[in-house]
Amino acid sequence: MSIFYTKNHEEMSRTAADIIAKEIKKNPNIKICFATGSTPIDTYKFLIDKCKSKEISFKGVTSFNLDEYVNLDPKNHCSYHYFMDENLFNHIDIDRANINFPNGIGNIEKNAQEYEKTIAQKGGIDLMILGIGTNAHIAFNEPGSLKEGRTREVKLTKSTINSNEQYFDNPNDIPKTAISMGIGTILEAKKIILLASGLNKARAIYDSIDGDMTEQVPASFLRTHQNVTFIIDEEAANLLKR
Repeated sequence: MSIFYTKNHEEMSRTAADIIAKEIKKNPNIKICFATGSTPIDTYKFLIDKCKSKEISFKGVTSFNLDEYVNLDPKNHCSYHYFMDENLFNHIDIDRANINFPNGIGNIEKNAQEYEKTIAQKGGIDLMILGIGTNAHIAFNEPGSLKEGRTREVKLTKSTINSNEQYFDNPNDIPKTAISMGIGTILEAKKIILLASGLNKARAIYDSIDGDMTEQVPASFLRTHQNVTFIIDEEAANLLKR
C-alpha cells in the first residue's frame, strides 16, 4: 500500500488524473472502473483537459462503474449513468460500446451475475478508482459487508441516504437500494486508487489505514491488495500516524 499526501482537493485531483493518464498511455486498451460522487469530479475535469489536448485518448478504453441505484431510470439526473455522462463521457472520445454499468432495472440478482460475467469476459479490471464514505464504505459496501462479497443488491444505510439528499429534489425519491460491486469484486482489480479529501473523511481514512481490519470498516480490506494507492489531502490525513 502506498499513500500520496497532497495539500488540498485540487492537488489530490491533479495527482489522481496524472496517475490515470499514465496508466492509459501505458495501456491504451485499459479497463477502468470509475467512481461517482463529489470527490472524483475534478479528477475527471483534468482527464477531460488531457483528452482535449490530445495527451491521452479514451478510444480504446473500456469503462465500468461501481454501482447504480435500483429502479432509477438511467436518464434520471440523479442516476450514475447521468453523472458519468455529465462529468466525463460526454466530453471525451470514449467508444459508447465500451461503456459498462450494473443494471439497476429488472431482475437485480440476474443483472448482478451478468455484470460479474461481463467483467470476467473482458479480462478483469486493470484500474479501479474509488472514493470513500464517511463510514468507510466503498462503492455501496456499507459496514458489515463481507470481504468476499460480489456484485449484488444492497440496502443503503440511513447515513448514506441522508448524504444523498443533496442530489434529489424530493427526499421521498431517494432510492433505498442499489446494485453494487462487492468488496471481493473490487479487490480483483489489478491496481486500485482511492481518493479522499476533507475533514469529514479523516476518521474513515484513519480507520481504513491505521485501524483494525474489520467488516465494520469496508475500506480497511484494501490493505490486503498488492497494488493500492491512497491519494489524500491534508485534511483527510489529519488523524493518520505519520
